[in-house]
Order: sequence, then C-alpha cells, then structure tokens
Amino acid sequence: MPQQLPSSVAAVDLGSNSFHMLICSLKDGKLQTVDRLKEMVRLASGLDENKNLDQETQQRALACLERFGQRIRNFPPHSVSIVGTNTLRTARNSRKFIAKAEKALGHPIHIVSGIEEARLIYQGVANSLGSNANNRFVMDIGGGSTEYIIGSNNVAHTKESLHMGCVTFSNMFFKNGVLSKKAFKKATLLGEQRLEPFQQKFNRSNWDEAIGASGSLKAISNVLQATGWSNNGITIDGLEQLVAHIGKCRHIDELNLPELSSERLPVFTGGVAIVYATFRALGIEQMTVSDGALREGLIHDLLGRIYDHDIRSQTSRTIAEHYRADLRHAENLKQTIRNIVRQLSKHPCLSIDNQECLQFLEWAAELHEIGQSIAHSQYHKHSAYIIENGDFAGFSRQDQILLATIVRSHRKKFSLSRFENLHAPWDRCAPILAIILRLAVLLHRNRHSPCPEFRITFIKNTIHLQFQENWLDQAPLTQTDLELEASFLNVAKFKLEFH
Repeated sequence: MPQQLPSSVAAVDLGSNSFHMLICSLKDGKLQTVDRLKEMVRLASGLDENKNLDQETQQRALACLERFGQRIRNFPPHSVSIVGTNTLRTARNSRKFIAKAEKALGHPIHIVSGIEEARLIYQGVANSLGSNANNRFVMDIGGGSTEYIIGSNNVAHTKESLHMGCVTFSNMFFKNGVLSKKAFKKATLLGEQRLEPFQQKFNRSNWDEAIGASGSLKAISNVLQATGWSNNGITIDGLEQLVAHIGKCRHIDELNLPELSSERLPVFTGGVAIVYATFRALGIEQMTVSDGALREGLIHDLLGRIYDHDIRSQTSRTIAEHYRADLRHAENLKQTIRNIVRQLSKHPCLSIDNQECLQFLEWAAELHEIGQSIAHSQYHKHSAYIIENGDFAGFSRQDQILLATIVRSHRKKFSLSRFENLHAPWDRCAPILAIILRLAVLLHRNRHSPCPEFRITFIKNTIHLQFQENWLDQAPLTQTDLELEASFLNVAKFKLEFH
C-alpha cells in the first residue's frame, strides 16, 4: 500500500468513439464521484487504409486530452489509470501518438487487449449493479470493438472481444450517412457472421439477465423508450420497429428520433446493426442498460492496487500454478530479490519506483520457468512467449511485454537491444531488473538450498558481489557460474566482480 493514500483517483478511457474521464474522491476506502468528462473524438474514423491515425484526428484527440490533462496533471502517480482500446491497439503509429498524449495528460497510458477490456467492463457493470442474478451477460459496443462477457458477482468467467464497432460499421455500411435496407441487412449479416463462432458460448441458455454498457446501447434504449417501442430497456420487439423505421429512411438526417443527439447520430445506425445482430444470434429478448462501464472498472481495479489487492499478483500466481511452476523455488528467489532490491534501493532505476520494480521482479520469479511445460531447452524463450501473448487479467500490453522481456533475459546471452523498444523509463531500467533476476537465479542453482549471505553494490555499470570469507572456495559450481555470467554481462558493457 502506498505510504500516503491519494485523496482522489481518476480513470480515463481512450475509446475508439469517445474519450471518457471519471474522477472520484477517496475517503476511508469509499468512492464518491466528483467529476465526469466525455468527448466524442471518433478515433476509429481517423484510421487510413494503412491503419495509421491521420493528423487531423490526432490533433482533435490531443486537444481533448489537453483539457482532460488540466484536471488530472497534478494528481500523484498511481492515482490515475488511463487505457487505450481497439483503435490504439490497431494503429500502426499509435506509439508516437501515445507519447504526445502522455505529455498532454501528465500520466502513462496503457494499451489493454480486447479480453482485458472485457474484464474491466464487467468489473464496472458488476460494481454498479445490485442484481442477484446467478449469471449476467454483459455487452459493450465501442467505436472499433464489441465486448461480450458472462460473469457472476464480481468475476467475469467468459470473455470475448470482436472486431466490430459503431464507428467502423457506420463507416463501412453507412458512409456519409447514406441509409438503405440492403446496407443494413449486410451490416446485420456481418455482425451475425462474426458472432457465429461464439453463439453457443453466449447463448441465452447460459445466463439469467442481459445488460448493456456503452453509449450506443444507452442511446438505443433511450430512443426505444421515447418512441414507445419499448418500456423496459432494449427489447427485440422494439428493435424490430427501430430497424423498420431505419429501412424507410435514405439518410441519417431523416431518422428524426427523439432522445438521439446530433453527436451520436453519425454512428447510431452502425450500433443498431450490431445490437440487432446480437439479439438475433444469441436469442436475446430484453436487455437493461447499466451506468457502469470500462472507466468504472478501471477505478475499482485501481482501488485494488492502492489497497494491496492487485489482480496482477493473483493472475501471476494462477498462471504459475497452471503451468506447474516450482512455487517453493519461486518464493526463495523472491526472498533473495527483496534482499538485492533493499541493498540497491539508491540505484537510479530502483529509486524511481522501488515497489513497482519489486512487483515485476516477483512476478518474473513466479513465471520464469513456466516455459518448461513446453520444453526444457530454451525454456526462457517459451516462458516469455506465453507471458507476452497470453490473456493475463490486470496486465496491460506494456506490462506483459516488460515482464516477458525480463523473463526472456534471465539466462544465457544478455542483449540490451531487447530493451530498446520498451516504454520509458523501462527501456533504461528493465536491464537492471533482468540482471537482478539473473543473479538471484544463479545464486539459487541448488534450488531449495539456502542462499549464501552476500553484499551487493551496483555503481554505474559495475556490479560487485561480496560473499563470506572462503565461501566461494567451497562452492566451485557457483564460482564457475559467476565467471560465465561475468562474460555474458561483459558483452552488454556491464562488469561483474565477485570475491
């Protein structure tokens, strides 16, 4: 837990259609919403044929983030959680844009996978509802993706993210606002085709109630109730009437639907097509709409980290157990890592955020051998692949790549080029973490034997290890390992001294 708890926390959702910010006061572990901001940026509309974000869209997005940044720039680190979703996952030039966006906001941005986005959405919905249903089906339509989740209480059991959103479908089938029955039928058919592989998984027989969680679903619900086509959220009968009305119009300007804002209008029909396809494919008859969504999920995830209930630690342990990692060995490694980090606490990299560095090292200790379930030879590469490409609840893409890089580098050749593309400051600090893990693993070559007492210093590029008198003479294997390690590190311009 941080030494001083923040008085306020914030979550920012950089969606493909809208950017959202939620700010809450935090007192005695309880949240109170104090501010909400939302701007329709339509990030997904800015992707060109090469999947690059165009300059006009970038400028529109950055102008919005400057306004958001004015509100949260001075918040303490770790009191703000910012995530990018489908478009920032997809854009080839997202890295350059993110660097500018982080400057505008004053806080790091993490890109989450579609599956992690689904988990966070469910968290937001679950924490905003008092329902006692055994199983909830949750649907969230974004600008570029749609998430489907089944969960109970606060746990999401089944999660999928499909590449279809209100912006992308509107651009694909209703360009410039032009409507036709044929185009709507094509949009619905594509939605059903994309859902087909998951039809059995999310079928009506697998859940007790359906809940929508997005601007698109709120807009549809509001329209259906304002027109009298539904008096209970979104219903299949109401959707049929809405679809029939859309079929009579040649342009979105002719829709003239009550409760439909001019901002939502350009992407409304794409959202309707996805909802209609979902209702038809999964046999849904009625859906209520929740106020909770991704940003509320982010806030509750952030609270977990603040109060030492970081879901990432739970995920690491679960994955380690799944791959039958030697958890006793991992615990011994963690003790030695803590000892090293404590002794090196004034090192420039570790002093930036000692606790976060220690967290990543402890997760690496748990997961560094999971690749042995595939093959012992080159197992560190297999471990890194699983970590980088798996569905790791709570971890952003940057988190997984950082952790995978540390694990990939914990043995054999040590190449600094692996770290060059990591997000700052990890491009500079992750090599130090990898060296700490390497030394801990080396000193535990005997697996469950106690680690020798030692002192360590790390000044500039020189690591100095000092053992008790005559200990190395009685441990020739460790001495040989240290000599080999010195040669590995020397290639990367690090000097390892020991006596």
